[in-house]
Amino acid sequence: MNGQNRSSIKIGQRVQIVLKKDQRSGTLTEGIISRILTKSPHHPHGIKVMLADGQVGRVKEILEEA
Repeated sequence: MNGQNRSSIKIGQRVQIVLKKDQRSGTLTEGIISRILTKSPHHPHGIKVMLADGQVGRVKEILEEA
């Protein structure tokens, strides 16, 4: 499932995000969501989240439901 809709993203989910520094290469980083940073209900590049380890990026794939 992709991460473009805020309604499908919940704190505690395991996701893959793309970090700002990795946007050109498309390298994905896996982690657990600790905060949802995007306020709008939809974003074409993915909802911006903060992972439990403090990294911030846009959700590209939801791996498991919370």
